[in-house]
Amino acid sequence: MECKSLRESGEELRAFDVAYFAVSVDPLEEITRFAKSLEADYPMLADADAAVAKGYGVLHPERGFPRRWTFYIGKDGKLLHVDREVKAGTAGPDMARRLAELGVAKKGS
Repeated sequence: MECKSLRESGEELRAFDVAYFAVSVDPLEEITRFAKSLEADYPMLADADAAVAKGYGVLHPERGFPRRWTFYIGKDGKLLHVDREVKAGTAGPDMARRLAELGVAKKGS
């Protein structure tokens, strides 16, 4: 649902001067199949060993899957915001709204 929302908001998100992607702890083959079935128009990255999820502190310790968080990182590498209450169905519009609130430039600005 979250990935579909991002795809449906792609035009709005790509208006900002950002790179956005999804990261999954599922195996690459599974992510590839899922991305194709969804017709995702953004990268979906594999973190099969969960090293990235662990590094960002999103891996749920008992359940072994990552929490649904969005990290906003500036071009300078500084963390701008962490959304720990992502709503899967509105993730795309919510992300675009947050980018605007953070003052992230639009392309061509």
